[in-house]
Amino acid sequence: MIEEITTISQEPKPDPIRHWLVTGCAGFIGSNLVETLLGRGQQVTGLDNFSTGFQYNLDQVEAAVGTEKWKNFRLIRGDIRDAGVCASACRGKEFVLHQAALGSVPRSVEDPLNTNENNISGFLNMLVAARDAQVKRFVYAASSSTYGDHPGLPKREDTIGRPLSPYAVTKYVNELYAKVFASTYGFKTIGLRYFNVFGKRQDPHGGYAAVIPLWFSSMIQEKPVFINGDGETSRDFCYIDNCVQANLNACLVADAAAADQVYNVAYGERTTLNELFYLIRDRVAKRYGNVAKIEPVYRDFRPGDVRHSLADISKARDLLGYRPGYSVEQGLDLAAEWYIDNL
Repeated sequence: MIEEITTISQEPKPDPIRHWLVTGCAGFIGSNLVETLLGRGQQVTGLDNFSTGFQYNLDQVEAAVGTEKWKNFRLIRGDIRDAGVCASACRGKEFVLHQAALGSVPRSVEDPLNTNENNISGFLNMLVAARDAQVKRFVYAASSSTYGDHPGLPKREDTIGRPLSPYAVTKYVNELYAKVFASTYGFKTIGLRYFNVFGKRQDPHGGYAAVIPLWFSSMIQEKPVFINGDGETSRDFCYIDNCVQANLNACLVADAAAADQVYNVAYGERTTLNELFYLIRDRVAKRYGNVAKIEPVYRDFRPGDVRHSLADISKARDLLGYRPGYSVEQGLDLAAEWYIDNL
């Protein structure tokens, strides 16, 4: 049974006012969580060191929710690698949405030490702080990279392979720590294995940009669009509003059996990179006609990448009430509007 917040695709009902902490609040997923919570009149504290997040993401949230609701937000500029900062941020909170991490498989291959410090040491600091603050629910960003080299499709939560990157190792260790905290301290959490989340405010810049914002940016600027490999690599792309829904449901689910679990968060369909290229091109070409002539440039496969990814979302559906409201094409329609207006 889910409490009052069930899906962001429905008209929101008045919600009891609760106190939330969103780590990584200036990042892509974190800022979307902050926007949704503030839009519903919640009290929200954000924690970010701005290593990969941006002040302009929060500025956009402020503009979206309006001055009165923005007054319910408090920002802590701090680092999850600092245990004292984590303890202070968690104090008095009912729910923690832990999104802060160093993402990107290629970044982890180039700099495994920094990835480890943020994603494992930082995660452990947050777990301890949330446990000590006796928060009601600690929901954290896990990753589909945990499935590693396991070839089976669709991916089911109870069967994983060997990690293929330092990033994947760190996200698996998060799950192990969460399990240990449940068995040792009785502190139960929920992990959400994200599958290629995309949407507004996802950074298109830098060497570690995700494929969808990178391609939108390249096409708008009429730059080459590169595909790693033959283009038949496939992913289960998930629009950001689906991800937000899963996070809120995970916090508010009343069934005790839903806790101390990990869940796939995806749409449940596979899209190849070749298909994705033409889906994005068609949308950008509606505004920029010359883009219709662009063709992809193929290059070598990228180290650490899995070949195919597809999620079984039945567990999240059954225990969390997760109902993704946006398909890949619907999400790309909305993402295209945002990228074209903001790039």
